[in-house]
Amino acid sequence: MDGLNVTELVERLGSDEDAVRKMAAFKLQSNIGDPSFTDVFVSEGGLTNLRYLTLHASGNTLAYSLTCFSRLLEVDKGWDHINQDVVERVVELVVTHPLVNILRGAMAVLGAIVAHQRSPNTQATYTDTFGFRALKPAIAIYPHFLEKLVSSLSAADHALCANALQLINALMRDAITNDGQAEWPRFIKRLQDLGVIKAVYNLMQSNALQDLAHPLLEFQALTKVLLRKWRDVPVDLHKPEHRRALKAIHLASNPGKSAESFEDSEDGKEKKHNPEKWRRLGFETETPGFEFEETGYLGMMDLADYVRKNEDTFQTLLLEQSTLLPRTRCPIARASLAVTTILYDRFEVDGSDLDDTKAYLALETRSNYDKIFKPLILQWSRLHLAGLHAFFRLWKVTGAEREDFLKLVDLVRVLLDAVIGDTKRDTSIQEVEEMVQDYDCERLRKLQMENLQLVYEDTWGHHLRQVRDELNHEALHFMKEQRIRCLLHGAWFANGQGFRNDPDRVTPSEIKPVQLLRYVKLSHNRRYLHYADFDAKGDQDPDLDSLHDKRNLVSSVASNISATTPNSTRSSTSTLKHLPQSSTTKITIHGYLPSSSWDGTSHHHAKHNRHPSKSTSENSHARKEEIPLLALYPSSHSAASEWLDGLLMLLGQQPITSETKKLTSLVAEYGLKIRLLNVRLDELGPEAGEGIEVPSREGLDENYFYDIGGI
Repeated sequence: MDGLNVTELVERLGSDEDAVRKMAAFKLQSNIGDPSFTDVFVSEGGLTNLRYLTLHASGNTLAYSLTCFSRLLEVDKGWDHINQDVVERVVELVVTHPLVNILRGAMAVLGAIVAHQRSPNTQATYTDTFGFRALKPAIAIYPHFLEKLVSSLSAADHALCANALQLINALMRDAITNDGQAEWPRFIKRLQDLGVIKAVYNLMQSNALQDLAHPLLEFQALTKVLLRKWRDVPVDLHKPEHRRALKAIHLASNPGKSAESFEDSEDGKEKKHNPEKWRRLGFETETPGFEFEETGYLGMMDLADYVRKNEDTFQTLLLEQSTLLPRTRCPIARASLAVTTILYDRFEVDGSDLDDTKAYLALETRSNYDKIFKPLILQWSRLHLAGLHAFFRLWKVTGAEREDFLKLVDLVRVLLDAVIGDTKRDTSIQEVEEMVQDYDCERLRKLQMENLQLVYEDTWGHHLRQVRDELNHEALHFMKEQRIRCLLHGAWFANGQGFRNDPDRVTPSEIKPVQLLRYVKLSHNRRYLHYADFDAKGDQDPDLDSLHDKRNLVSSVASNISATTPNSTRSSTSTLKHLPQSSTTKITIHGYLPSSSWDGTSHHHAKHNRHPSKSTSENSHARKEEIPLLALYPSSHSAASEWLDGLLMLLGQQPITSETKKLTSLVAEYGLKIRLLNVRLDELGPEAGEGIEVPSREGLDENYFYDIGGI
């Protein structure tokens, strides 16, 4: 306002020269938002000149004037200069004018008029001046107003898109709040028919999100308001539109002559009809109106929309269901209502007011956009269809029956939560539909169990972790005993070295003919490994006494995996051709040969590498250098896991193979499930065991046994 003469500016706005008025309106744009300047401007009579320019100017002068007028309304000034002439003029500009800068200002003015709140002292004629009602006479003159408004959402100018969407939001909110129960649904449907959902959906997925964040978020919030409002409308078959919707569903099922039974008689009662008329469509009873209690009119709309858009599929599905037993038929209508409830809960429609407030605060950070904006809620109909088809698919794959309905509902809930929750903002609805249909049942069940585990964690927290740690320790001890028992039992290995004895301890003259197999077994005292080489397997495994070679308790174990069979550097070329070609896993057992200064009774430290441990005793210098004592070539990954982890655990180390870890985890998880199911009868209360007769053991001998769950 510094250096600007308000009186002179007002005089210039009323000048007869267009260039002078244009410059004055241009300067006014940058100052009109200042409340102190606005007060002086209004007191000097500037509103009269500005209103005149809005009604009669053209070109840039008109664009600047509209911008000034909209900013003046934003600071709550100039409302007494708004009348039907101004509204009609601005609506005319929106419909007929091609210039973007004029359209921006015109839509901003209309948005302010529609969104203006009623003050406590307003007279009854308020709604004729402001709100959606103020625009209706002008819209009657220019019927293409809404079409032009929706088409502006596809404009290249982001500011024009934002102003158009703000005006649409204001019209929707005013219609929902102030129009009658029969009027606002017609207005919303008209906007949907003009393509507003598709246009806003494209904007929400575009790169222009930052410029349109606030109006897009408001439209998303209004979508939730609409869903909640439709859900809160109870289904009343005395209402013509509700009765027509239900009748359309019935007729689309191709009932034949039974359709005539739904016609009204003169006394208002229904004629006799098929006793399975509504249960045939998947309702639980023959009074379908009561089954919409949870979903309201929203559930009826979703079911009617599915039937209308997929009439052939609906009839084919009903025909297939008619050939099945009643208990195995998929209840189509109940499934549709269940999917509606799942989507309603997934998008948290009931909690929209609080969530919207938080979302507006989070708009400052662009990284939050993917969390805040949910364009899929605008594709409600297609999501409902995809969820319903997934329900039908899972019902068939799982072989579900009537009693399994709630289980299928939970499974579909997990499916939609997983797909919608993992979907990014720019993911197309076609990709989402494909993900819903391609989600296999096994993967879905696994995800369901993981979610259940999270529920357990949230419920029991510390106690569950304590039990799990205890069970992990028990499972590890169990696997140690199991692996060591494999060593005690013994196993056959390929003799990969090509020598009867260890090549590091023989001279070339001692080389003996190749024997292909080696049998290794742990002694009963778990201190020695006994082994011997054989040409072939006998009918029975060798006993411990027949294994003449043995090695003392090892100091460390090493393993490697190679693409080819390991070769000894001392082997001759003639022996290489006899080496087994299928063995790829090698377990090398290291140890210390006894010397005169060592009695062999010292404690050995276990490790999984070739370097001596730093924690050996002080007399370790008297020992010989650690050398390979024995090499094993397991024939399978399972055998490798048993022997490698068995030797490591025998030496007090942790297992390292994935197979042992997987089995340990499996044992621990089963133990946890058994603990969770281990609820004693007396823990359920004093009355839980009443009336239960304990079976008598009279006449039973030691051969009596019982089976629990097939275990």
